[in-house]
Amino acid sequence: MADNIFQKFYKKELLKIHKRFLGGRKGKNVVVLDNVIGSTPDLQKYFEKLHKAKPENTRILITYYNHLWEPLLSFASKLGLRRTVGTQNWLDEYDLAGLLNLAGFEVISTQKRVLIPVIIPLITEFFNKYLANLPILNNFCLITLVIARPKPIGAKKYSVSIIIPARNEEKNIAKIIPSIPIFGKAQEYIFIEGHSNDATWDEIKKVAAKHGNVKVFKQKGIGKADAVRMGFSKASNEILMIYDADRTVDGSDLNKFYNALSDGVGEFANGSRLVYPMEAQAMQTLNKIGNKMFSLIFSWILGQRFKDTLCGTKAFFRKDYMNFKHSKSDPFGDFDLIFGAVRNNLKVVEIPVRYKERVYGATNIRRFKHGLMLLATAASAFKEFKTW
Repeated sequence: MADNIFQKFYKKELLKIHKRFLGGRKGKNVVVLDNVIGSTPDLQKYFEKLHKAKPENTRILITYYNHLWEPLLSFASKLGLRRTVGTQNWLDEYDLAGLLNLAGFEVISTQKRVLIPVIIPLITEFFNKYLANLPILNNFCLITLVIARPKPIGAKKYSVSIIIPARNEEKNIAKIIPSIPIFGKAQEYIFIEGHSNDATWDEIKKVAAKHGNVKVFKQKGIGKADAVRMGFSKASNEILMIYDADRTVDGSDLNKFYNALSDGVGEFANGSRLVYPMEAQAMQTLNKIGNKMFSLIFSWILGQRFKDTLCGTKAFFRKDYMNFKHSKSDPFGDFDLIFGAVRNNLKVVEIPVRYKERVYGATNIRRFKHGLMLLATAASAFKEFKTW
């Protein structure tokens, strides 16, 4: 029997989900489970067998329909608008996450899509692209999609490249390397000097002369994002870290970022300054409000928790970074990295850090100018991650 309008719409939506998911992974080590969990007699055993058969870096995409739609879908089956199915398992996202956890998997992200599963000109697109993403209404969407990965087993050792962008940080440079503990198979420090007005470059050269594992470069472009990208292009190790030369985050905290990746707890470690109390002048009130606002906005848009989207300290694998895209609207580069992690279905973990006052120099942040640029970034992110 030929597909009816409901089935055609549903299949088209699944194809759209597959394309987005498989595109992020480039077809490597992926498993797609469409409408499998509703009719599987023992899901825990099913997931346990799957766990034994797949490597650690596998990503699993699970799609299933919202059980709140069961009465309507049963009625549609009676009308011949949907194939007849037996009684389905009744699972919500928490039940599924619990079963995956028991079988050795963990959920990376969960999304819900489609309020109207048939094409009604103008109305369907407006409801499914925009209204379906709103709180409360999102709970009534037809399709739930879950991305999961096998939980890590055992720690591994990696080499690390620490990127240190520096502009007008003359008095901080000499103190940076002594503050960072030794971790990993090997460490290298990459200083990128960004058109300073003080003696930052001279201090960087002194540090390079003293330590054998230091690379130094003068930035050709403008802005922190450009400096960090230049540092990444010069890096040769397996893990990439960013450490701001203002030293407002303690260098000893970098060990926590390394451990999160080497233990397999996460694949993208993002610093969070909004957990522990800050020193008195570490962050101005308006900046604090802005950080919390953007945190809520981007956590909602991206489907993973980001308590502090603007903390400069981050760590991730170089092999994953090679798949990230870059934009011109992000002045600091934080969102290029965060969006890259989400696009590639990486497991994000947050590392709480204590945020200290500057002891030298002035911030390079222009809160109103950069705030407007970040609002534009949020609008772009909403379009990409919510209305696809």
